[in-house]
Amino acid sequence: MLPKRFDQAQPFITLGIIVLAWLIVPTAAKRLMRLSFFEFQAPLDISAATVRDVQEFWSLRTRSRNELIEAGIDLAHLNAKYETSIQRNAALEGEVARLQELLKLPSYTEYRAEPARVARRDFNVWWQRMVIRKGRNYGITEGAPVIFVGGVVGRVRVVHAYTSEVELISNPGLRMAATIEGDTRPLSYQGGNNPTFGPAKGTVEFVPLDVTATPSASRRLVTSGVGGVFPAGLTIGQIFRVDPSTDGLFKTGEVRLDPRLDSVSEVTVLIPLQTD
Repeated sequence: MLPKRFDQAQPFITLGIIVLAWLIVPTAAKRLMRLSFFEFQAPLDISAATVRDVQEFWSLRTRSRNELIEAGIDLAHLNAKYETSIQRNAALEGEVARLQELLKLPSYTEYRAEPARVARRDFNVWWQRMVIRKGRNYGITEGAPVIFVGGVVGRVRVVHAYTSEVELISNPGLRMAATIEGDTRPLSYQGGNNPTFGPAKGTVEFVPLDVTATPSASRRLVTSGVGGVFPAGLTIGQIFRVDPSTDGLFKTGEVRLDPRLDSVSEVTVLIPLQTD
């Protein structure tokens, strides 16, 4: 009878021993083991992402000649538009530099733009984290802002040798200073609790009482530049609803994030330049 009971309890005893051993292991050793596991897993993620890129390349090779000609025409139009934007941007940068010198204002932090491909997104934390295919080998730094064509993606949380983990703007643990476009009053943005495959949303606090927003007349929420992490003017999302807060002094609102955030495959990391 005793051997039979021992056999039944053996899995629980083994589990208890493993848990106890894990609790005894020093924190530094746990961190080393976790980092070692991630570095071991990184080549698999990069390989899978590369295979997807190859599949997409060969799928594009099957397009007809007419489709390629139309795509080339559209690309030429975009290039002409971007050339005009580049010239206008250069003129605006010169004007900003002139005004800074005239008014003796401090200059904004300069960044180096580093494009990176997305290697993986975890389904269990879909709206919280993604992994990109660049790390210390490209000078990525922790805390660097990450953007895409639709605005803010998030910020770099952990940097590894060849990959980096990005904390997404939809993560409830991410907060940032923000303003409404055309309004200088400071607001506070925070990611929301989002379902895995639902639309991503966030919340905004300390909205002035005179601000209104509806789904048909939403307000664009942008970064304020306060805090030194994100440059000013980057799109966060659209405020589509505001309600009075419990204290009655401000309003709180819901922010709809860019729907392309759930399928983004290419991002840009803004690496702050070291200035002495």
